[in-house]
Amino acid sequence: MKNNDPYKEVIAVSIVEDDRDIRDSLAMIINGTPGFVCEHVYGDCESGIKGIPEQGADVVLMDINLPGKSGIEGVKKLKAGNPDIDFIMLTINDDEETIFEALCAGATGYLTKETAPQVILHSIREVYNGGSPMSANIARKVVTSFKTIDENPLTERETEILRHLCDGSNYTQIAEALFVSKNTVASHIKNIYRKLQVNSRGEVVRKAIKERLV
Repeated sequence: MKNNDPYKEVIAVSIVEDDRDIRDSLAMIINGTPGFVCEHVYGDCESGIKGIPEQGADVVLMDINLPGKSGIEGVKKLKAGNPDIDFIMLTINDDEETIFEALCAGATGYLTKETAPQVILHSIREVYNGGSPMSANIARKVVTSFKTIDENPLTERETEILRHLCDGSNYTQIAEALFVSKNTVASHIKNIYRKLQVNSRGEVVRKAIKERLV
């Protein structure tokens, strides 16, 4: 079990990356830097899921777009059985939905592949010591997303109805659950669509999940 000793001499890093050039380059940088060692690399998520628990690691650099299972799926599965391992997503994906999916799956850090080698090394040390390193543009997106969440335009009743919509309830079921008429439910849903600038149930559910409105 990892003891998170900030003065630990060597941090063991594993890499899950399908691009051999990137994988080999990262391993070379890590192994060429005092205080770090990379003994295990994996070219796909399935290999990582199998090998990482057996071989062990303090920190894992995980790509997202991998053949077969995605890196996000890998983090979710590995984190469930190995809570002491920290995961840093190292990827080209920088859209808000992917970022939050990765963080919700259990990733602690999120860096883009343009990140300089020294910053990656610093981030590995930082995440090992309890931090949550992110590339500057990723951090801005996270802050913006949380600001959007804090500025939820819906009333308490509208949020309650939105939650029922996300659960798959129809107008009649929502009306019965809230002891109101179907016309009242329809009126609230119309206001929800207007405030969230959507035009369909599918759109409103996707936006609710993405912006964590429910």
